[in-house]
Amino acid sequence: MTALAPHQQRVVGEKAALDEKIALLTQFITGSPVFGGLPLDERGRLKRQRLVMIEYSDILGERIAAF
Repeated sequence: MTALAPHQQRVVGEKAALDEKIALLTQFITGSPVFGGLPLDERGRLKRQRLVMIEYSDILGERIAAF
């Protein structure tokens, strides 16, 4: 396997950081009593944000697979 170019390394790092944020947001949504106390609209926005983050991570994963 050849070494990744700097721009490819940045994509790998970006995906790793994003996946960490997704895990933290998922933990907040599923395991925090604070989440349940938020207004319904805000809970919906956070859930939508998580879905978009997952989609973004999937795209980065596709790019990495194509390296």
